[in-house]
Amino acid sequence: MLWALLVAILIGVDQWTKWFFLTNQAQFHKVEVIKDFFYLTYLENRGAAFGILQNFRWGFIIMTLIAVGAMIWYFVKNRHWVLRTSLALLIAGAIGNLIDRVLRGFVVDFLDFYPLGYDFPIFNVADICVTCGVIVLIIYLLFIYKEPEKEVTSSHG
Repeated sequence: MLWALLVAILIGVDQWTKWFFLTNQAQFHKVEVIKDFFYLTYLENRGAAFGILQNFRWGFIIMTLIAVGAMIWYFVKNRHWVLRTSLALLIAGAIGNLIDRVLRGFVVDFLDFYPLGYDFPIFNVADICVTCGVIVLIIYLLFIYKEPEKEVTSSHG
């Protein structure tokens, strides 16, 4: 139950921030937060990460529904808290952007960074959830997960 609450809170924060930037979009064109590094910029993204596959809305919706279904199944099947944290973050991020694609036809992005002068793609809270979920999943796979030991059967014959 705590996991569902975490997912719901993350989706809520994602949707609230997107609603705020959508309803106030005219005010957010490169609003400086930290000079030459961080800005708030409203953007309608009709593609995936880094703006790839523009206008592939229904493909993203179908793939997201399949991926979320698989992650929920894996979440229920496995009890390790690190894996579950990863999946909760991934599920929240996927659903957050899915809601945008279904209701609006695009994903609202607004966090605009320029690390070391590089114009990084604009993103949102759901994208942060997905990124953190992937990082936690990599940590789980590299340092925690152990392959189940196979039973050795002897065949004396």
